[in-house]
Amino acid sequence: MIGFLLRRLRHALFLLIGVSVLAFLFAALAPGNYFDEMRLNPQIAPETIAALRAQYGIDRPLPMRYASWVNSLLHGNMGFSFAYNSAVAPILMVRARNTLLLTATSTLLAWAIALPLGIWSAEHFGKLPDRLLSWGTAALLVIPDLGIALGLLVLAVRSGWFPSGGMASVDFETLSVFRQLRDMAWHMVLPVSALVLCALPLLVRHVRAAVADVLNAPFLLAAIGHGIPRRTLLYRFALPAAANPLISLFGFSIGALLSSSLMVEVVMSWPGLGPLLLESILSRDLYVVVGAILFSTIFLVFGNLTSDLLLYLADPRIRTESSAR
Repeated sequence: MIGFLLRRLRHALFLLIGVSVLAFLFAALAPGNYFDEMRLNPQIAPETIAALRAQYGIDRPLPMRYASWVNSLLHGNMGFSFAYNSAVAPILMVRARNTLLLTATSTLLAWAIALPLGIWSAEHFGKLPDRLLSWGTAALLVIPDLGIALGLLVLAVRSGWFPSGGMASVDFETLSVFRQLRDMAWHMVLPVSALVLCALPLLVRHVRAAVADVLNAPFLLAAIGHGIPRRTLLYRFALPAAANPLISLFGFSIGALLSSSLMVEVVMSWPGLGPLLLESILSRDLYVVVGAILFSTIFLVFGNLTSDLLLYLADPRIRTESSAR
C-alpha cells in the first residue's frame, strides 16, 4: 500500500509542477500587468512605475521570475500580491478553506442522495418510477450550472427565505458559537443546493447503470434463490460488486464539483477561491492567479488520490498488481 501511494504521489507531484509551469506561463504572457493602469494616472510619474516594476521583478526574464516564485513557494509565501500588498499564501489559505468547506459538503450530500436514488432506480429498471427519475435527471442535465445557480439566487431574493449571498450575517461576531454555526449553515443552503443539483443527475445515472449491470450476475441470482431479502441483496451484495466504477467516479465528481463551485461562489458571493481568482485575473495580480489555480489543482489531486486509495482497498486485483511491481 505504501508503494502504491508513493507512486500516486509521484504522479501528483509531476502534475502539480506541470500545472504551475503552464499557469505561470499563460498568466505572465497575458497582455498587460498590474501596473499598466497606473500609467493612466497623471499623478504617478513614469519613473515611479518603472521602480515598482523593478522592485516586484516584472521586468525580469520569465524563467527568472518563475524561479523566484518557486523559491517563494518553498518558503511558504507563494509570491506577493500586488493588489493586497501581502504574501499570497495567507490570502489563499482563508479562501481555500471556504471553498473546501463548500465542495466537501456538496460532495458528501450529493453522494448521500445519489446512492439510494440510483439503487432504487436500478431496482425498478425499465419501469415507470425508473423512467420518471430518468426524465428528471435528463431535465437537470439540460439546464446549465449557471442557470441553476441564478435560478436559486432569484428564488432567494424574491422570497427572502434564504440569504442571497455571503458566508455570514453582519452581526456574526456577536453571536454565540451555536448561532454562528447555524448562521453559516443557513448561508450554505443555496450554494450547496446549486452544487448538489449540478452533480446529482450524473451521479444518479452512473449509480443506476453500475448497479443495474450487476443485478443479473449469477451470484446475485443465486442469492435471490436462497431467499435473501431484497434490501440486503442490493446494499450488501450488489453495491459492493458495482463499487469499482463508482469509486473512480468519486474522484471525478470532486473535480467537477470544484469547477462548478468556483462559478457558484462568484454568483452567490461566497468568499472562496472563485471570486478571488476572478478579481485577480481582472486586475492582473499574477501570483494570486497562479496560486489559486495551484490550490484548485491540489484539491483535485487530493480527490483523485482518495479515490485511488479507496479503489486499492476495495479491489484485491489492484493490490495484487501493485505488490507484483
